[in-house]
Amino acid sequence: MAESRGEPILGLRERKKRRTRATLIDAAVGLCVRQGFDATTVDQIAAIADVSPRTFSRYFATKDAIALALIDEVLDVAAVELARQPREITNFEALRRAYVAMARNTVLAADGDLTSDRLLQILRIVTTSATLRQVVLEYRATDVDKVMAERMSTTVDDRRVRLMAAVWGAVLITATTDLAARAETGIDIDTLVAAFEETYREFAGEIVGIRQPV
Repeated sequence: MAESRGEPILGLRERKKRRTRATLIDAAVGLCVRQGFDATTVDQIAAIADVSPRTFSRYFATKDAIALALIDEVLDVAAVELARQPREITNFEALRRAYVAMARNTVLAADGDLTSDRLLQILRIVTTSATLRQVVLEYRATDVDKVMAERMSTTVDDRRVRLMAAVWGAVLITATTDLAARAETGIDIDTLVAAFEETYREFAGEIVGIRQPV
């Protein structure tokens, strides 16, 4: 396969598949922002995307699967930022810096990348659905977990990596759920980052001085 700027040139069929997948995700975002994830159905998403429910199922097994794709849009970018963090800082501090950088970078992101509007839409969808809040807390070895495992010189099935993911997920959910009630009036990236930083400071304050049991 030919390449351009180091990336493979995709065939017509693969480009069409990617466009259809992106259209389905965009349709889901629009519907979920307007009426909530729990009230949105597969048939509605398919209709907005102008495809059949059967076509939807070729790309996403369930409605939850398309929600995971949305969440992964954020995690994929956060993982890139986490990989850039120096080894000499703690893992939690590396996560903090990575997520702040991810959020800040959305402001200048180009179309097709994770923009601030997209990030805030995903935030609103997740925080207003009890189902999706639980999904965030379930361990499934995301790209962030893979980078964390590499930092810890272990594998993603290590209990320590799963523990980090569980604790970090709780920090994120705590920080963002408090913003859900303000979604109607609008929040911006600065507000999001400030809420996250405040929650992280409280979390860090609670774990200062923790020692191994004797």
